Amino acid sequence: MIAEDSPSVVTEVSDSIAIVRFNRPAERNPLSLATLQELKSTTSALFSCDKVQAVIFTGTDDIFASGANIRELAQLDSEAALKFSKFGQDLFQTIADARQLTIAAINGYCMGGALDLALACDLRVASSDAVLAHPGARLGIITGWGGTQRLPRLIRRAAALELYLTARRILADEAFNLGLVTRVSDHPLRTARLIARECLQ
Repeated sequence: MIAEDSPSVVTEVSDSIAIVRFNRPAERNPLSLATLQELKSTTSALFSCDKVQAVIFTGTDDIFASGANIRELAQLDSEAALKFSKFGQDLFQTIADARQLTIAAINGYCMGGALDLALACDLRVASSDAVLAHPGARLGIITGWGGTQRLPRLIRRAAALELYLTARRILADEAFNLGLVTRVSDHPLRTARLIARECLQ
């Protein structure tokens, strides 16, 4: 069991590959403001390290991440919500612009802002039981962290619109057929490591 006072983001570096793991499975790994702040500190350190050549993002148990904390969002006024959205946009753009190879090892549920994070990565490897969605339309909100721009660039515009407007959940095989994920694997983190090693040779 993970202690409540443990970090929500943990990092492991082996050789030139860093693993960044979301570490709140009991809460479904929400991308709360505190988690995003930890992620910013973590990625800033990794991206400025010459030794690190690849960064892999993954989750815990069967959850990659569940996006923004809806209860937290509900407490924000318009000014705070704008700042929160801008913070996430800037952070994910930093990931997209990183000189290192970035891979999302999607080990299960990947929802909302978590999908935005995966879209900011260079490559995406999904577990065979992964579930991906942008559920905002069902909640009366829309993602504010760049996914609305990146998804249509990655897959067909019509397919991206359908996923956003219906908030439909898709499984790994459909995500692969759409071109949303690069590979489907029963061991996404292991596969992501292998891809990173191959790319860095």
